[in-house]
Amino acid sequence: MKDRYLPYLLILPSVLFLLVFFGWPLLSALVLAFREGEGVGLGNFRRMAQDLYFGDALRNTLLLTAIVVPLQLALALAMGLLLERLGRGRDLFLYFWTVPLGISDLAAGIVWLSIFTERGYLNTLLHALGVLEEPVGWLTYEHPTALFLAVVAAEVWRATPLVLVILVAGLQLIPRELHEAAEVFGATPWVRFRKVTLPLLKPSIQTALILRTVLAFEVFAVVVALSGRNLPVLAGEAYFWYADYQNPGVAAAYAVLILLVSVAATLFYLRALRVREEVYG
Repeated sequence: MKDRYLPYLLILPSVLFLLVFFGWPLLSALVLAFREGEGVGLGNFRRMAQDLYFGDALRNTLLLTAIVVPLQLALALAMGLLLERLGRGRDLFLYFWTVPLGISDLAAGIVWLSIFTERGYLNTLLHALGVLEEPVGWLTYEHPTALFLAVVAAEVWRATPLVLVILVAGLQLIPRELHEAAEVFGATPWVRFRKVTLPLLKPSIQTALILRTVLAFEVFAVVVALSGRNLPVLAGEAYFWYADYQNPGVAAAYAVLILLVSVAATLFYLRALRVREEVYG
């Protein structure tokens, strides 16, 4: 009888943790989002949709996610494959590449702010090379493309190591015998990568994409540090409605929208990258 209930007892602390720190806040956000006066309604969502910044925030969030996540996956995959080929110094390279993981989102934004501000390192370098005669305000509303690219660069630098760690762990689980056998039968490096590495790495890619996409939809601190409100994003609008406008209902509506988009993306990845048992059979 003890053995029957032991697995449930072991996962009980995790379930309680999720209920207290995720389930309760989620329920509170849903109640706030759908509360309208003394009843239930969609007033907060209508007000959110009528927000001056809503359209730009939705577009910028989706565009950032669509650009940043594939870039991070491609870079992390290339870096992981490079690490696999390294002999000595492999751990040292992995250590340096994962340093940004120890830096908070806000601190990362401030680091990149020092690069792109008018008196930052980029303007100083371009002026020294004779490219610019006077500083350029890269992070102002007058240069929206430069501002967007600055946020992309900061996000790629900050979060690519997270994808790298997941993919490196997956690469280490692939038996070397499979690559050696494919090489014996004359498979080129590209064929080995496409036919051996990618199929067996699919669970890790799926995990990395889900995690990074959800976090990309919640991007906030880096954007605020670099742009303020010149580049609206969904999480930023939720913050401004809560802190500046003192309207937790609309802020909760933004949070529910982020949740729905994240769930939709997660379901898409689970279906598109589902792992068949025969891959491991």
